[in-house]
Amino acid sequence: MLSLTAPQIRRALTLLVSFHILIICASNYLVQLPFQIFGFHTTWGAFSFPFVYLATDLTVRIFGQQAARKIIFKAMIPALLISYLVGVVFTQGQFQGLTALTDINTFVLRIAFASFVAYLFGQLMDITVFARLRTLKKWWVAPAASTVVGNLVDTIVFFSVAFYASTDAFMAQHWPEIASVDYGFKLIVSLGLFLPAYGVLLKVLQDKILATTDQQTLRN
Repeated sequence: MLSLTAPQIRRALTLLVSFHILIICASNYLVQLPFQIFGFHTTWGAFSFPFVYLATDLTVRIFGQQAARKIIFKAMIPALLISYLVGVVFTQGQFQGLTALTDINTFVLRIAFASFVAYLFGQLMDITVFARLRTLKKWWVAPAASTVVGNLVDTIVFFSVAFYASTDAFMAQHWPEIASVDYGFKLIVSLGLFLPAYGVLLKVLQDKILATTDQQTLRN
């Protein structure tokens, strides 16, 4: 773990919480925008949400499980509220005006709640798997395994809670297909793009730690 002062840790955790909230809210908006690729239905949210797992795995690696769980519990309530507000004002990508906030939108509320539950279970599973495997010599095993398992839990929980027997006829009919394709794209994005990015960021942080340690040793 990094050797940081208490104010530096608080600042880093605040930034990570803000990042989690931003990605969750953006993903909840983008999941309302389905499209087809190679004949399969999916949503744009599949390309944004994997950022959360990159941040979580780096947090566990650097700060430990306790800090990662603290980020999740601090981010989930604000993310739920902001996701609902954004979803109501921009329902299915269309600006509805601020007057839309005067009515309860059960469709958007259900998506926000589904995101809340899926985020909680998916991230806790990600942290658990990562923490168990983080001591292995091969650095990529822990983030790869935690991403596969965490995304699977998150995808199943989110789509089933959000769209099973939904008032949106299209999503009610196609959510199993969309969930499957969504999960596939999450893995492609996570393992193909974010796993290498994780390796690069981890190497940079490790080099920084070593450099800082060497400087302290020379001063002593």
